[in-house]
Amino acid sequence: MEKDKALKKESKIGGIISFLIPIIIAAIIAVVLRTFVFANAIVPTGSMLNTIQLNDRIIANRLAYVNDDPERYDIILFHFPDNEEQIYVKRVIGLPGETVEIVNGVVYVTKTDGETVQLDDSFVTNCKPDGDFGPYIVPEDSYFMLGDNRNNSIDSRFWENKFVHKDKILGKVMFRYFPSIKGIN
Repeated sequence: MEKDKALKKESKIGGIISFLIPIIIAAIIAVVLRTFVFANAIVPTGSMLNTIQLNDRIIANRLAYVNDDPERYDIILFHFPDNEEQIYVKRVIGLPGETVEIVNGVVYVTKTDGETVQLDDSFVTNCKPDGDFGPYIVPEDSYFMLGDNRNNSIDSRFWENKFVHKDKILGKVMFRYFPSIKGIN
């Protein structure tokens, strides 16, 4: 009789352990993914309209720039240069060694080979961007960032520390997951 009770008790404990092991493994995997693979954020402003909406929740890939550098037009999640406790999301406009100048709201980049080009602004919010800014010479391992809602974005043009250093980038924004799932270009 005592042996039957002991076996039942061991069986209950074994059942509880069997139940908890997948939950514990899932929690560990979630923490590892959150820490090393993905970063998520809620976008609290309209600075990236129409690409990213106010209060969208986004996922960034932390591994995107392990072997590659950010490219022009990538949307990235990063520590704000003037207050690293804040996380920002903006579009990469100027690459290391380039010069960025904005004339009447139009963005021009002088590449490292000396060629000056007018940048694509097809993703910019429906209003016509305005203002003259720059020129800004982008330092090594740094990037010049602009919001898609150009007339309503606090971005590299207005920051005290104008550039985002590569080691402050959290990841490349891949998609939003709330209020609906949508890829980000």
